[in-house]
Amino acid sequence: MTIIEAIIIAIVEGLTEFLPVSSTGHMILTSSLLGIENNAFLKTFEISIQLGAIMAIVLMYSKHFLKSFDIYIKLFIAFVPTALVGFLAYNFIKEYLFNSLIVSISLIIGGIILILINKKAVSQISKYKEIGNISVRHAFFIGLIQCVSMIPGVSRAGATIVGGIFNGLNKKQATEFSFLLAVPTMIAATGYDLIKTPLEFNKHEVTLLLTGLITAFISAWIAVKIFLVLVEKYGFAYFGWYRILIGILFLLFFVTI
Repeated sequence: MTIIEAIIIAIVEGLTEFLPVSSTGHMILTSSLLGIENNAFLKTFEISIQLGAIMAIVLMYSKHFLKSFDIYIKLFIAFVPTALVGFLAYNFIKEYLFNSLIVSISLIIGGIILILINKKAVSQISKYKEIGNISVRHAFFIGLIQCVSMIPGVSRAGATIVGGIFNGLNKKQATEFSFLLAVPTMIAATGYDLIKTPLEFNKHEVTLLLTGLITAFISAWIAVKIFLVLVEKYGFAYFGWYRILIGILFLLFFVTI
């Protein structure tokens, strides 16, 4: 992997991590198109640079984390199902699901779901004044739905947004809860992956990781700001159509090569 390739993948990660379009799926598809060898370092790189995107959220939403301890309880409850399933299914997911075919199909199916729930999302009035007031039960069910996102291409953001809509949040709250839940989820996923992976990076690989982290941070910051405006104005349907289009294009590409 070259520096330019690392920057490209990191830009894709940052731009898509908090959008309901699957950052993992886009990184897998991007690395395939760039012809980068699908080795252990690439998989670790794709997961590790998510920390850069996480830091963008931590800084942007620091007021939510500092406002009250209650939000930590709700996020922990929502995080638990994913942590358990991720721990038990880690080897299976890494071995059998990280491929372009799974990603393409997941993108299409997820896109259809986003289009179907968009009308409900646009018109729904929240049951809660603030996302920190969400009930323990609803937080847990959002966490259960997030488990589906461990299939590459499903989108963690997409799954939690759909979960939020079906558990009483309006579209803005569902989106922001998805942002906040990303912090413990992605830190745990990255940390666990690094523990499972021998940390024997050479100088070039360390440079690639640092470059990726910084690039992902910048692009994630920009993407989140734009995403919130788009969600408020247009909802989620356009993201659904985008997923379907990209899924079909990549499905055709990988079937014909």
